[in-house]
Amino acid sequence: MVARLILTIAFACICLGCSKGRGHGAGGEGKMDDAATVPVFTTQQVPSSRRSRDAIAEVAPSLIRDLKRDGLSYGSAVFIRIFKEERELELWMRKGEAFKLFRSYDIMAMSGLLGPKLREGDRQAPEGFYFVTPSRMNPKSRFHLSFNLGYPNAYDRAHNRTGSALMVHGSRVSIGCFAMTDSKIEEIYCLADAALRNGQKFFRVHCFPFRMTRENMKRHAKSEWLPFWQDLKTGYDWFEKRRQPPNVMVRNKKYVFGDAED
Repeated sequence: MVARLILTIAFACICLGCSKGRGHGAGGEGKMDDAATVPVFTTQQVPSSRRSRDAIAEVAPSLIRDLKRDGLSYGSAVFIRIFKEERELELWMRKGEAFKLFRSYDIMAMSGLLGPKLREGDRQAPEGFYFVTPSRMNPKSRFHLSFNLGYPNAYDRAHNRTGSALMVHGSRVSIGCFAMTDSKIEEIYCLADAALRNGQKFFRVHCFPFRMTRENMKRHAKSEWLPFWQDLKTGYDWFEKRRQPPNVMVRNKKYVFGDAED
């Protein structure tokens, strides 16, 4: 009888230990506990869908842990840079008065060559300075999740460039857009959604042909697009020096840069 009682107590202790282990792991109760810690922001309305809500619920807990490790906060302002030649998307987040690089993502598909988009149907991905408002977030995209870059911007229109629906999206396929894997666009979308809901009026997306270092500019010195790229480099250098994206305007068909208010 005593031996049976000891065995019963030991079995109960083992089960309790297993239950606690699941609470800290990837399954069941641990996931529910993590999800309950995700902040809910209501400063600004952002379009949503069942798909976007499910994606955010899935990826937000791990993102919050990684952000905390890097000294960053979920819901902080975001800034994105895209480099076509390197096929890389950088996601920066505000930390104090500057932005800090949180994560870099591989661009899985992108059509066209180096150089700006000029017209509808040329299959080119855009180059320039764009921004995304809440209304440009698409939680019901045919390509999983997406956001519209706002091409053509004022510069593009001043140069009679045409086109529409240029996106960063999932599904790994592209005709003029920047396509990510579904898992990566979920992370990017989640952080952008949180920043907008927390009051960021829009987030900037700067699209460059390549990292605009002196060496790369020299390597592409014979390109027909060199004067345009020199204009882009001014904005690139602004951020490299200050770690603050500039306010971008267009005057006399050229980009002009100044201190941003947000």
